[in-house]
Amino acid sequence: MPTREVLTASDISRSLTRIAHEILERNHGSERVTVLGIPTRGVPLARRIGERLAHTEGGAEIPVGSLDVTMYRDDLRGQPTRTLQRTDLPEPGIDDRIVVLVDDVLYSGRTIRAALDALGDLGRPAAVQLAVLVDRGHRELPIRADFVGKNLPTAATERVDVHLAEIDDVPDAVTISGGEAH
Repeated sequence: MPTREVLTASDISRSLTRIAHEILERNHGSERVTVLGIPTRGVPLARRIGERLAHTEGGAEIPVGSLDVTMYRDDLRGQPTRTLQRTDLPEPGIDDRIVVLVDDVLYSGRTIRAALDALGDLGRPAAVQLAVLVDRGHRELPIRADFVGKNLPTAATERVDVHLAEIDDVPDAVTISGGEAH
């Protein structure tokens, strides 16, 4: 299976910086923004975006946490057993906040649907926005990201892998494997 790198570490860094600026622009600053990463790779991406938001906002405190969606997934029976991850809601919670969900790859939309269900059990945000590093298409649900690092049209037979130093202990990269060579 040929593997090709489609985003390097510097591409990922630039994408996250751009996403942070777009979040600030859309929300007129960071005052009401809370950033929640979806495990596994969405969590370090959320932290990185939170750091960029804080830096751009002159050191403002940006609440960053994580949201485990495992028990809200609609594919639990058909998938291997998943390890439950942490849900960590930062102060001041999510009520009346603008929650930016962060994930690595947007594909069918089912993970995000699960995240919306999980959020509904935890509080009532003023708004929910979605930031993803990669949007690869093939949506099964009417879900669209507000902030996208890179649109990567892919074949259903291809696999998109996001490698992050914090999780994988390798340099940041996004690769595509499988499918037919282009």
